[in-house]
Amino acid sequence: MHVRRPVRAARAGRGREPPLTVHHLNQLLLICSVVLLVAVAAVRISSRSGLPSLLVYLGIGVLLGQDGLGDIKFDNAELTQVIGYAALVVILAEGGLGTKWKEVRPVLGAASVLALVGVAVSVGVTAAGAHYLVGLEWRQALIVGAVVSSTDAAAVFSVLRRIPLPARVTGTLEAESGFNDAPVVILVVAFSTAGPIEHWYVLLGEILLELAIGAAMGLAVGWFGSWGLRHVALPASGLYPIAVLAIAVTAYAAGSLAHGSGFLAVYLAAMILGNAKLPHWPATRGFAEGLGWIAQIGMFVLLGLLVTPHEMGDDVGPALLIGLVLTMVARPLSVVLSLAPFRVPWAEQTLMSWAGLRGAVPIILATIPMVNGVTGSRSIFNIVFVLVVFYTLVQGPTLPWLARVLRLGEQGEASDLGIESAPLERLRGHLLSVAVPEGSRMHGVEVGELRLPPGAAVTLVVRDAKSFVPTPTTVLRHGDELLVVATDPVRDAAERRLHAVARGGKLADWLGTGGNSGRG
Repeated sequence: MHVRRPVRAARAGRGREPPLTVHHLNQLLLICSVVLLVAVAAVRISSRSGLPSLLVYLGIGVLLGQDGLGDIKFDNAELTQVIGYAALVVILAEGGLGTKWKEVRPVLGAASVLALVGVAVSVGVTAAGAHYLVGLEWRQALIVGAVVSSTDAAAVFSVLRRIPLPARVTGTLEAESGFNDAPVVILVVAFSTAGPIEHWYVLLGEILLELAIGAAMGLAVGWFGSWGLRHVALPASGLYPIAVLAIAVTAYAAGSLAHGSGFLAVYLAAMILGNAKLPHWPATRGFAEGLGWIAQIGMFVLLGLLVTPHEMGDDVGPALLIGLVLTMVARPLSVVLSLAPFRVPWAEQTLMSWAGLRGAVPIILATIPMVNGVTGSRSIFNIVFVLVVFYTLVQGPTLPWLARVLRLGEQGEASDLGIESAPLERLRGHLLSVAVPEGSRMHGVEVGELRLPPGAAVTLVVRDAKSFVPTPTTVLRHGDELLVVATDPVRDAAERRLHAVARGGKLADWLGTGGNSGRG
């Protein structure tokens, strides 16, 4: 008996898919590496055209799918949802690490209201349009309204950081995209669960409780993690990026297991870590950015595989109509009502209304009703997919043009410096890499006029791909890169002075230009 059972099991399993072999692994690695290389090359095309790269990655997935050249049949919505959640954790962590506290702090209230009140207004208006104009049932309409009401962090981060906008606009939109995923996920799950919602105030209470738990967990994990990394010297610089990402993911997992918003937790924890002036920050930032790109590429390609284009014909019209309501009515109304108490200029409100970019988040959230077996869930997914692709094509490339029309982000404005710090532990010092951007008032300032504190000095200037040791009378120019060596006690004072000169020129102290800075 004990001998024959494995034989029968082996015979019974002959018709099943064979296990993964080394040959299959080699094929998989070849396909994945080629897709990554094509996606990396496509970034250059998207950056020139102004299109978010997500559209290119979605296109790669569609081409590989059953209606494309690859003829890969993939319809596992549950696996897509799980992988999408994991990718969003990495993307939100990378976005939080790159968010400057000095830009977010003044607009934290506006971004929070926009992420809560704005979402509620957007869900209501869009759901009404989907019900009365398209004819969806109220449950389906509410799901669609909730799904598309979340702005996408990956799309916002990738587009806005290439446009020279005022810090208040960029900070509000980035913080909103990091905050509004949490309430939208809660709403989509609630609307996709069987049974009616009896009391709206119970749902509101659950949303606020989950947000509070997620915020508390993210702040706690981020603070303790940054404190630990500043006080524990790791034996290798490559361990710092791993530790930072592990802390951010810990915040997500802990927040979710505590029945809070894991997405809010990971974003807040990453933002604290990104503004804590941690050791080996350039390596950490580069590592997180690389992981963020991999997460975006993998997530969008997988979503493209899940799509079946030949089944979308009947959903194109409803998608365009619902998107029109969302873009021209729901989003502007949510911005106006949310920002009314904060006296934001109309030009900035107009740009924020148009910059509510959608991306992978709505498409991933559209898999929730599919997993839960909601009636018409496939149609909901198709509507969301078409809406995201079409309106991203419209909004993404036109954002720079609209910013110029509204006179926001003029090229003549003074730009802040980009300062990166690498610690020199054994020498008890820091090596600061300073880039002088276009518009900086450091242009025309002599090295001696920087008046850095004792213990800090400019040791090297890189100009036009050539490096030289400067003298006190060397005049700095746009595009220069400086290497500044500073001892540990004066590192912060040196950064403040550099930022002050960049904003106010060599007379910064007398002009009252402050040097307070976050991470540059």
